[in-house]
Amino acid sequence: MGDHSGDHPHDHSHDHAERWKHDGVRVIKGDKLDANTAQTPGMFRQAAINHARVGAQKIWAGTVTIQPNAKTGVHHHGELESVIYVVRGRARMRWGDRLEYVAEAEAGDFIFVPPYVPHQEINADPDQPLDCVLVRSDNEAVVVNITDVDPVEKPEEVYWVDPIHKAPEA
Repeated sequence: MGDHSGDHPHDHSHDHAERWKHDGVRVIKGDKLDANTAQTPGMFRQAAINHARVGAQKIWAGTVTIQPNAKTGVHHHGELESVIYVVRGRARMRWGDRLEYVAEAEAGDFIFVPPYVPHQEINADPDQPLDCVLVRSDNEAVVVNITDVDPVEKPEEVYWVDPIHKAPEA
């Protein structure tokens, strides 16, 4: 067997080290986020991780601050999966073809939104902003607004618990 150290994928030569210097791990400071992203009245979104900023190919991450009682229109994100982490405040999510389901999350909770699910994001607190971290499964911003929803008046409450835990007592 000959010496193949020069063409090994984990070669640690000087050129390789320089590559990782510029194409390796990135730290995006919280005060350096990019507000050049889609905005909604009463909400302020900022990108942290996307293609333009760090070359991300398969993920988007950023923050959103939603003012008290503000909400999005009904929409879905196509085939993207979304994760929302509540940093501060109380989020109310409504979803379904007629927004017939509702659940709330508070600081420390995660929300998962599957592909194509019609939903609406709401700050459920009338007194304080809702701060969240958003992560989406693709770099493209896919938002499909749904304008012909006839929402039910009183949505069914769905608790964010797993099947072995019961809903809280009323």
